[in-house]
Amino acid sequence: MLKRLRPMLVKEFIQTLKDPRMRAVLFIVPVLQVIVFGYAVTTDVWNIQTALYDLDNSPESRELVTRFTGSGHFDVTRAVTTDEEAVSLLDRGSVRVLMRMDRGFGEAVRSGRSAPLQLVLDGTDSNTSSVVLSYAASILSDLRRNPLTRARSGPLPAGGVTLAARAWYNENLESRNFYVPGVIAALLAVIALILSSMAIVREKEIGTIEQIMVTPIGRAEFVLGKTLPFLFIGIVDVAVVTLVAVFWFDVPFRGSAFLLMLSSVLYLVAMLSIGIFISTVSRTQQQAMMTAFFFMLPAMMLSGFIFPIANMPRWVQWLTFINPLRYFLVIIRGVFLKGVGLDLLWPQLVGLSVLAAVMLTLASRRFKKTVL
Repeated sequence: MLKRLRPMLVKEFIQTLKDPRMRAVLFIVPVLQVIVFGYAVTTDVWNIQTALYDLDNSPESRELVTRFTGSGHFDVTRAVTTDEEAVSLLDRGSVRVLMRMDRGFGEAVRSGRSAPLQLVLDGTDSNTSSVVLSYAASILSDLRRNPLTRARSGPLPAGGVTLAARAWYNENLESRNFYVPGVIAALLAVIALILSSMAIVREKEIGTIEQIMVTPIGRAEFVLGKTLPFLFIGIVDVAVVTLVAVFWFDVPFRGSAFLLMLSSVLYLVAMLSIGIFISTVSRTQQQAMMTAFFFMLPAMMLSGFIFPIANMPRWVQWLTFINPLRYFLVIIRGVFLKGVGLDLLWPQLVGLSVLAAVMLTLASRRFKKTVL
């Protein structure tokens, strides 16, 4: 078998890597995409354009504004003096937040009474607005420990419950640490799927499929010959983009490199097998590419990369079990951030193994029906 498979592997490597542009697409573009998406895909919000509507203009109100701007999340770019001007700024999108303090704010603080602060947010982007509200709530909760003008406000009241929160695995709650491993998984899926989905249909278009059919190579050997070169290229990409994630973005890597590579092999085999299956049912490379993109969209939506699977309807959650990306996301985030091992990740490895075996078998049988 190896004697018959070797010429097939050599042919695929030469055909894939002989074009300098294809080499750039396979090894340079993934690195550039990880860097670009690593900066772009984040839920952290900084320097939020804020308008200040301070009707009190007291030392206490100015100190509160300093608390907000000092956090780095709020940037006071405009000061307004009328309601009409404030509404106009929000309508035009010139600011995302309006901070308003009425007259008597400072006096209320000095006397120990409740001093109302109004935050008006542009709720067009609900996710960003929720993040902004959480930042504001965190700053205001800090006033409980460090009140405005402590000397005038008197001692803190005794008693009560003190909450001490600690985040594990992502101590600074940086969304990049969560999303960059997901970006790696998504890029590997795209590369594997696009390359393999055009593997067989390309042979049909250029007319070499008949030459392969008359050789003694079997169906399984043919599919392996189409899969193994792309698997090797995918493993190289895994190593390269992992180094970029660790040394460029400082994403912690706490787990086993061997476990990451093992799971990557199973994941790539599953995605490549899906691509080979798409190639067997397609008549042209354009059709194969479009089918691959149509597969990737629901695969991304149902993977947990963007939306938590637990928030999906029950019947949709069942659909995610046939998605290889679902399992690999759990593995890669567990290896990177938590450092968990095989004792906890074996269900995901089993799921990837089953999907890889099933899709590889379907691709081999479909190849028999269509071209032999």
